[in-house]
Amino acid sequence: MTPAIELSSINKQFGPVWANRDIDLKIMPGTIHGIVGENGAGKSTLMSILYGFYTADSGDIHVNGRKVTIRNSHHAIDLGIGMVHQHFMLVETFTVLENIMLGMEGGSLLFKARSRARKALEEITEKYGLNVDPDALVGELPVGLQQRVEILKALYRGAKVLILDEPTSVLTPQETGQLFEILRTLRSQGVTVLIITHKLKEIMAITDNVSVMRGGCMVAHRQTSETSTTELAELMVGRTVLLQVDKEVAVPGRTRLKVEGLSYTDERGVKRLKDVSFHVRAGEILGLAGVTGNGQSELMKVLAGSLPQDSGSFTLDTSNGVYTFNVNDYRDAAMMRDCSVGHVPENRLVQGVVKSFPASENAILGYQNKEEYGSPLLDPAKIVAATEEMMEAYDVRPRLPGLKTANFSGGNQQKLVLAREMMKEPELLLIGQPTRGVDIGAIEAIHRNLIDARDKGAAVLLVSVELDEIMSLSDRIIVMNDGMITGEVNAADTNEMELGLLMTSTNRKDDEAMATAVETPKAEAVA
Repeated sequence: MTPAIELSSINKQFGPVWANRDIDLKIMPGTIHGIVGENGAGKSTLMSILYGFYTADSGDIHVNGRKVTIRNSHHAIDLGIGMVHQHFMLVETFTVLENIMLGMEGGSLLFKARSRARKALEEITEKYGLNVDPDALVGELPVGLQQRVEILKALYRGAKVLILDEPTSVLTPQETGQLFEILRTLRSQGVTVLIITHKLKEIMAITDNVSVMRGGCMVAHRQTSETSTTELAELMVGRTVLLQVDKEVAVPGRTRLKVEGLSYTDERGVKRLKDVSFHVRAGEILGLAGVTGNGQSELMKVLAGSLPQDSGSFTLDTSNGVYTFNVNDYRDAAMMRDCSVGHVPENRLVQGVVKSFPASENAILGYQNKEEYGSPLLDPAKIVAATEEMMEAYDVRPRLPGLKTANFSGGNQQKLVLAREMMKEPELLLIGQPTRGVDIGAIEAIHRNLIDARDKGAAVLLVSVELDEIMSLSDRIIVMNDGMITGEVNAADTNEMELGLLMTSTNRKDDEAMATAVETPKAEAVA
């Protein structure tokens, strides 16, 4: 059978860096093919070459047996290659139909183009089972349906090969299950699907074949039925990786953080937090689950001293004292640090680091007035020594304190922020997306450090979009949706399907009924 896509000896360099080196890859028609690898392994560069964003320095590309040179994304689309990006390329104020026909109007008479597009869309939705209201505003659709619109866009443009970049990163487990059903339908209709993802359990659940990249090279091809998550992880990293978090049962102490009736309205008048109440105890990890954009970021910023609440209060009880912060009480991030609060922000580039600073300056950012660094006159030798210690403890590469932070990979920037906050051993640790952009090999060490912090008595509030991470690290889990706490469960007694239901609930009175409705056993929960 002729491959739908065949890449031969693909090479791509950016200066001295080999992004892709002698890549060979065959994608058979009518299959779902996964591509996995650590950050910087070259996956995105390879797909960008296939979709026309980059041009390979050397090597050949064959589409359905025909050698081609893909000049740009328009040419890729003409060749039947479509791509659904991790961050959707949709106009939220347009309808579904308007988004799908955008750039494909075919003339100035839009009413004729609209009629043609509507008819074509009806045929596509019927063929593939991708039902979406064509007249709905995209901005009012849930994330899962927005992704469906992106797939419809690609199919409308004639895609026979569909590339999906981290397609489940913003989906609930239920939406992930729906996406997988769609992909199986596409496969049965002859569409070839390429999935780039770091979620190995999803690779095992949906793909027919999987290819592994490491250090810009293709290191393995496997039939999915003949491999495992353990083998794939080892191929990605080059060593044995512990995928399961090994921890003892928590022994919680006194309440470190108590949040009561907290509300927050943003500058546009949108209420982001609505009467939020919960507590975190010393010696436990409280996981906060939810689809991105449902108030988690605002909650962490309020607790870290970066945003003021509209109503409600929160109380800190640490060895430095007991402090209650009401609506008009002044506080800032420095005051929170003095109260023994450590904060790893969700977006390291916005709140965590200054990219133009060297690593040594970012390693003390927020703590520069501490005596240990020679304050008030900073001691460069002490700062460099402290940075070297952090880099060694958290395996930050390269170990060059004087290197500009912008020159570190995103994963190594993240490790530097984690080291800065966690090595101060705060009594309350606010952790946002701790492993975002971090290689699978480093995730193991970060998880171990979080468990160690818990076991030493820290109270940890963990925000993560990765349900695997939330479930494996947390002792208790609360769920947020639309700015509200919609449920609380013990991590040992729940599964991803139950959490997914709570993530889509907006009525806390329905939680018990929703939990009762969960029929999928824990061992069979969707990855």
